[in-house]
Amino acid sequence: MTAWFAKPQFLSQFSKSCQSDIFYLPGIKHVVDLENSKAVLLKEGVETIEDLSPKCQENVKKFEIELKPYTLHLDYSFWRSDEILAAILPEELINEVPTGFSQAGHLAHLNLRDEFKPYGKLIGQVILDKNPSLKTVVDKKTTIANQFRTFPLELLSGEENYIVEQLESGCRFKFDFSKVYWNSRLSTEHERLISKFKKGQVVGDVMAGVGPFSIPSGKKDVIVLANDLNPDSYKYLQENISINKVDPFVKPFNLDGREFIANAARLLNEFAMKSGPIEKKTIKRAKRNKSTTTEIIEIPKFYHHFVMNLPDSALTFLDAYIGLYTENPQIVNEPNFELPWIHVHCFEKFENGEEPTTEELSRRIWKKICKLIDYQLDITKVEFHQVRMVSPTKPMFCVSFKLPEEVAFRKKL
Repeated sequence: MTAWFAKPQFLSQFSKSCQSDIFYLPGIKHVVDLENSKAVLLKEGVETIEDLSPKCQENVKKFEIELKPYTLHLDYSFWRSDEILAAILPEELINEVPTGFSQAGHLAHLNLRDEFKPYGKLIGQVILDKNPSLKTVVDKKTTIANQFRTFPLELLSGEENYIVEQLESGCRFKFDFSKVYWNSRLSTEHERLISKFKKGQVVGDVMAGVGPFSIPSGKKDVIVLANDLNPDSYKYLQENISINKVDPFVKPFNLDGREFIANAARLLNEFAMKSGPIEKKTIKRAKRNKSTTTEIIEIPKFYHHFVMNLPDSALTFLDAYIGLYTENPQIVNEPNFELPWIHVHCFEKFENGEEPTTEELSRRIWKKICKLIDYQLDITKVEFHQVRMVSPTKPMFCVSFKLPEEVAFRKKL
């Protein structure tokens, strides 16, 4: 039912004084066109003037309002994606309608369970329709990743265009989503670690991907040796270094992670020798004048941090740090020398029905690390940060510890 106005000039006054009697619905205007004039939608249950509040009844008479029926049509554009899918999917599936996705640029990435895969294209089309920023919707064909952490993708809806651009940490990243690893859900973790790096420090990014740690670090004048085994990741890492203008600070490599760690000291020395001190020019503008200042940033000959963001297997690379500086014991005489922090990401799965505490899971990881580097770390000096729960029994951690001197200068295996 509507309140129809012969004299629309009273509509605003009526709406303000009769809010409790008006029908409000998100996305729907409560004022409609009706019979060459305007009308206000009234709440459900109103059939006659007696169904209105006393104040509203007075206004109906005062403003010469008539109550007239009106049919409100709610089309496809009104309903949310979960409501649409709940209406069209089989009844046994509607309790867990899959509308969640991770987004990279114009691309939405779903991870549909097997029971939803037969309806994948339908689900993809609804998600595409309801999210204007999307142009492509994909799903994993299988949960088995290759050595580069990438999965075969199925195009569910939209353009078959996997070259995306993603903004994160004040940087722009370009990459082929089908050929490299990218997880937008890790943006908070990226920023958490980057905040630990200080201007002029050296970071070894062992499994750098397309640069989510390296590029923003370079932006804050951190020197990064960034490595990835995947040739496509290396390609886009180089491109992203150029796009974000961090060439003086970020040096890319395309090596196996173990090889990169084993040769890290030499690679840093070669980079420092070839590059020399970094000259950073800053333009200052003041009204009509501008001036350029040049800051000289020396490249240290030792690392302050290593990042190992390959949670499936990064722990197994830790023994490569044994003997990191064995061939150059004089490095301890470098000004402000310090041993590097190792930040290693890992999963610590547990069985269904098991309810381990975070402390217990941390202790399990600590034991693995001690065994791998053949050294008993002081657990009270090891940092355990739970990044996220990948599944109910699969937490992801970032473990940070200072590389012990006994490990860094031990004879290489």
